[in-house]
Amino acid sequence: MSLGGPAQRAIPSGAMSRWAPPTQALPETAAVYWRPRVDECHLDRRARLWTLTTVAHTVPYLVASGVLLWLEPLAAPVVFALLAHAWVIPELYAKRGANVLRRRPCADGGPERTALGLLGDLVGHEARDLHARTGLVLERGAFGVWLIGEAGAVLVRPGGRRLHCWCVHPEDRSLPSADRIAHLLLALRTDEPGFATVANLAFSGSRRRVRRRLHPAARPALDAAAAAAR
Repeated sequence: MSLGGPAQRAIPSGAMSRWAPPTQALPETAAVYWRPRVDECHLDRRARLWTLTTVAHTVPYLVASGVLLWLEPLAAPVVFALLAHAWVIPELYAKRGANVLRRRPCADGGPERTALGLLGDLVGHEARDLHARTGLVLERGAFGVWLIGEAGAVLVRPGGRRLHCWCVHPEDRSLPSADRIAHLLLALRTDEPGFATVANLAFSGSRRRVRRRLHPAARPALDAAAAAAR
């Protein structure tokens, strides 16, 4: 899902990432009028549904492999293939979730340096340092702790064990990397429930499963978000 131009609230330079109640709704929510506005109950319900869906995809393979091995021990190669499917399906889901934080190639130059300066004015020192190391921005919200990348965001729920991965990006794909992150950050600060409503859920599940699929450079950011969520 793409975002247009959210109303940009005045944010003090170097402000620490803190959540405040939204002052207005994102206009992009009107384009997804059929979606219920995200709240705590909605997040918990989606988490349970995602877990049930994953179980429904994997348990049949496990049952079939057990029954087949019991009926015919010589069918071990087929059993191995079934078990491989049961393992691969959840990993593919986790990979799809990790992809929302994948960094895109960015060109060095004046526009990117300017965008980095503007992004630095929106966040505090710790968030700037984390972005310099990982390319991701940490933002505390009402639903948990967010990690914002160029084409999506990950919400680490309180406790740090479960997360939700959201695919969302600005409409203008030609923006510099830091501008794309700043665009999503402002949208999140403007209306956190609306941001989660507009974005497309790519994965919901264990933080550890997503961490294994992340690029090593991005893992410290996820660890920091989990620590903040705890």
